[in-house]
Amino acid sequence: MKNYVNLMIEHHPALEVCRKDVESAVDAVLTMHKNGGKLLLCGNGGSAADCEHIAGELLKGFLLRRTPEGDLHGRLAETMGAENAEKLQRGVSAVPLPSLVGVGSAFCNDVDPALVYAQLVLAMGRPEDVLLCISTSGNSKNVVYAAKAAKALGIRTVALTGGTGGQLRDLCDIVICVPETETYRIQEYHLPVYHALCAQVEEVLFGKV
Repeated sequence: MKNYVNLMIEHHPALEVCRKDVESAVDAVLTMHKNGGKLLLCGNGGSAADCEHIAGELLKGFLLRRTPEGDLHGRLAETMGAENAEKLQRGVSAVPLPSLVGVGSAFCNDVDPALVYAQLVLAMGRPEDVLLCISTSGNSKNVVYAAKAAKALGIRTVALTGGTGGQLRDLCDIVICVPETETYRIQEYHLPVYHALCAQVEEVLFGKV
């Protein structure tokens, strides 16, 4: 089995300090999937785009083909045709909260923008889920409130941040704090971190032994 966390560190040695936290995040997502949960993701600006990116790597094949197997493949072939069944891929459930534009904009306009992600976590979150909070400073208000809502619901939280880790360092169960302080440099490190996370989860769940 490939170890994508090791590969991440080979290419970005400075991320050695994040090894244990990235591995813990992988384990959290694997446990979530095993328990029938979903990954909720929140962030702003570039981090909102990262939420979309991560969801895209999880909801379909990333580095591997994930063609449904066994009985599921047979049922899909029966209802949709064999050719279509071969094109479909198994996934890991993930919901990028910034992409829920309709309800998000309504809540921001009608209630309180700072609580928008907390509202979505409250509405959709379940104890078997994981909330991934992305904030380069660790202090984004709406992300911090989402983490607090998740804590109230008993949902495990992972922070992807930088600098000192901000408020998320003390709020979240797992904190991946990359060793940079400037926003764009933090974001540059976030990409290999979440690629390693997604690739390792995929390798464990869908890789061939």
